[in-house]
Order: sequence, then C-alpha cells, then structure tokens
Amino acid sequence: MLFLTQAPPVQVPSIDYFAVTPILIILGAACVSVLLEAFLPKHMRWPSQVFLSLVGIGAAGVFLAWYASTSAPKGGVTTFSGAIAVDRPSLFLWGTLLALALGALLLIADRSVEPGGAFVAQAGIRPGTVQDRAQVGTTGMQTEVFPLTLFALGGMMAFVAANDLLTMFIALEVLSLPLYLMCGLARRRRLLSQESAVKYFLLGAFSSAFFLYGLALLYGYANSVKLSDIANAAAGSDRSDTLLFAGLGLLAVGLLFKGSVGPFHTWTPDVYQGAPTPVTAFMGACTKVAAFGGILRVFQVAFESTSWEWRGVLWAVAIISMLIGAVLGLTQTDVKRMIAYSSIAHAGFLLVGAIAMTEEGLSSTLFYLLAYGFTTLAAFGVVSLVRDANGEATHLSAWAGLAKRSPVLAGVFTFLLLALAGIPLTSGFVGKFVVFSAALSDGMAPLVVVALIFSAVAAFFYLRVIVLMYFSEPAPDGPTVTVPGAFTTTAITLGVIVTLVLGLLPAFALDWAGSGGFALK
Repeated sequence: MLFLTQAPPVQVPSIDYFAVTPILIILGAACVSVLLEAFLPKHMRWPSQVFLSLVGIGAAGVFLAWYASTSAPKGGVTTFSGAIAVDRPSLFLWGTLLALALGALLLIADRSVEPGGAFVAQAGIRPGTVQDRAQVGTTGMQTEVFPLTLFALGGMMAFVAANDLLTMFIALEVLSLPLYLMCGLARRRRLLSQESAVKYFLLGAFSSAFFLYGLALLYGYANSVKLSDIANAAAGSDRSDTLLFAGLGLLAVGLLFKGSVGPFHTWTPDVYQGAPTPVTAFMGACTKVAAFGGILRVFQVAFESTSWEWRGVLWAVAIISMLIGAVLGLTQTDVKRMIAYSSIAHAGFLLVGAIAMTEEGLSSTLFYLLAYGFTTLAAFGVVSLVRDANGEATHLSAWAGLAKRSPVLAGVFTFLLLALAGIPLTSGFVGKFVVFSAALSDGMAPLVVVALIFSAVAAFFYLRVIVLMYFSEPAPDGPTVTVPGAFTTTAITLGVIVTLVLGLLPAFALDWAGSGGFALK
C-alpha cells in the first residue's frame, strides 16, 4: 500500500517590485527597444529608439528620486529572496548610473558629428563603399546600439545592488555582453574597432571564468552564495581559510578586471582606442561606477571581518595600478589611450578609498565615482569633435595649436583635464581630498603618500596636452573642429557643469553619498 505524505509548502520568494522599479523600467525599455528594431521600418527606428531610451532613463530617474526621498527605508531593503539589496549605496549608484547613461546616450544618438552616425550598418561593409555611403543618405543610423545600451545599463544597476554572488555574476554578464558588441560597431577605423571588441570579449570571458571559479570556492566554504552568509562564515573560527582566500582572490580578479585596475588592465587602452568614442564614454564612466560599486559591496559586506588578511594585497594592487597608469600615461601619443591610462591611475586612487573599511571610505569613494564619471564623459565628448578626413583625429600631434582654431573647445578640454589632475575648484580635487582623508583616518598614511606622488606624476601628462593646445602652432593641414549638435553639446555641458558644481558646492553630493551603509552589513 502506497502512503503519501504531505509535501512541504513551496516557499514563494518575496519580491518588492516597488523597490526595484528603476531596474524594471530600464530592462522593460530594453525589451521594447528590441521589438522596435524587429517591427518598425528603418526610417522610423532612430527617432523611436531615441525617444524610448530617453523616456526610459528619465522615468527611472524620476521614480528613483521620489523613492529615495520619500519611501526608501533608512537601513535598506532586500528583495528577490535577498538577492537584491536596495540600500543607500545602491540608490546613490543607481542615480549616478542613470545620469551618466543619459549623457552617454546623447553622445551615442548624435548624428551631427558623424553624418549617418558613428556606428556601422554591417561589420562586412567597408568604409567608402556604396553601402557605407547609403548609411549617410537613405539608410540612416544603425539603431541596434540603443537596446544594447539599455541592457548594459540594466545589468550595471543590478550588479551594484546584487546581494549574492550568483546574482552578481548574472548581472556581470548582462552588462558585459552588450559592451563587447558595441565596441566593434565603429564606422571609422573598422579593423581597430573589431580588434578591440575581440580582445575585450576574450579577456572578459577569461576574467568571468575567474569570478565564477571564485564563486564556486566561496560556496564550498560558506555553503551559500549570499554575501551575509559568507560574512558569517568568515567571522567564525571553525573553518579552514584556504577556500575562503582562494575564492576571494579569484573573485577579486574578475572584479578588478572590470574596474580597469592594474595589473588587470591590459584590455583598457586598446578597447578605449578602438571602440566608437560614444561607447568609450559610456564604458569609461558607467562601467567604472558599476565595477567599484560591486567591489565596495563585496569587500565591505562579505569580507570585512577578514580585512587584515587581504588589505595588504589590495595596497599593492592599488600602488601597481597608480604606477602603471601614471608612468605609462606619460608615453602615450593617442589622446584616447592617454585617457585610458588615466582611468587606470584613477582606479588605483578609487581603490585607496575602497580599502578604507569605514563609512568615510564608502562615502568618499561613491563621491569620487560620481565626479570622475561626469568628467570622463565630457572629455570623450570633446575628443569626438576633433576630426580629419579619416574620422576622429586622436593623435596628440593633431591637437597642437587647438586653442587657436577653437578656443572654446580647448578651454573646455583644459578644464576637464585639470579636473582629472585634481586641481582645486574642480570635482577631481574634492574627490581626491575626501578619499585620501578617509584613508588617513583609517591609518593608511604610507599609501596616501604614494597616491599623492603618482597623482603629481599623472598631472604631468594632462599638462602636456594643455601646453600642446596653447603653446604650439597648428599644422596647416591639421584637423578641424566639428560644430556639435544639440545632443553632444548637452552631454558636454552636463559634464562640465557637474564637474564645476561638485568642485564648488560638494556638500549635497557628499551628504547623499554618506547617508547610509550597505544593507545586512
């Protein structure tokens, strides 16, 4: 006789859709964007995609501002069975990502700088052919880049709020795969663009494997992928630390790779140089924010109790990153590669704040991400305007005497370079000041001294470009400065204004960044 026992009830995960509405809006807009690509005639796609993308980002931003100011619990909330944590750092990073993505989307959508758009219709179409000329005339701009941008943005927002390693890995892939494709879509310097996409894909897949292997080891150690469970297991004394630190090391490789932290930076110069400049702006600003948002959450939630064991290693990584970025940046002759090495140096500065396991370290790093993102976004917007017959003129020799051709553009770029160098009255100065102050208060004076030295070294290659623009004679056959359209002008203006305001009046952003810590810390 068969006896049936009553099965235990299935646990339905608790989902607070209200808290994750900004992510749902972005991913929903991305799905609708794919449908527009499938069903709209080609001549209607560009205005429809631009409208949908801007409305989606705007709606997510408006809802986020309302939720953060009225409904968000002080200590944060977890949803999807604890897989997503909507806390104050998540809200700050979401707002930063949405604002930066809005500026990057304006650069991507602009068709005035490059007639027909900066993105190729098909990878096999060569520049100057009939098919390429048709894109300028009747075909119009390729618009697949818009759903790719929205999916990448949705993945970034999920990544910075992920409260377990499996969710973080899925979000990492969602943000990475669209970026691999976007890097290979440039109309000009096609082979360089496709080469950068292949390099980014291969090295990105390699780093994802490190992340996944580290995840598996940490699951074996803690019997869970939740950050809080890993923290509880690490705080105990009845387990071997071999799996813990092996898993942490492999996990850190994947995270540091995505943040362009040396010595895991090798993809950065080639990809920044080869990708379409609007895509480089999107990666340089938003990917940095997402990567360090994940680094902060993993180290400060899951591994705070073991910080004395791994902080020394990250000290060395930060110094190596600053060394590589500052020294190799001096040797660059391409402005996009120079900004790439600047990004590597800034990753080292950011890591100084991330290592400081204090509330000041968290808030200062968040502020630095906000400041750096807008400055980088505007800088790449300026780079896209200096052009010759072959497209963008990124060799530094082409920038000689730029102030005589376009004093306004040279002045804007000078201001942005000074902000990256950390000159007072800019957001870069405030960002470095608060990060280094947080590190000093946490007993890391030697690391701060090293950071100040490399900051001074890095300032030299920014000043070199300024001297080149103002104190060199322009070549007779030098590049021209394209008059930007409304979209590019708005993106550059947004970056410049935020860089200036955060340098003069940083209190509001600092207060917001320091309004609370991670949930379940």
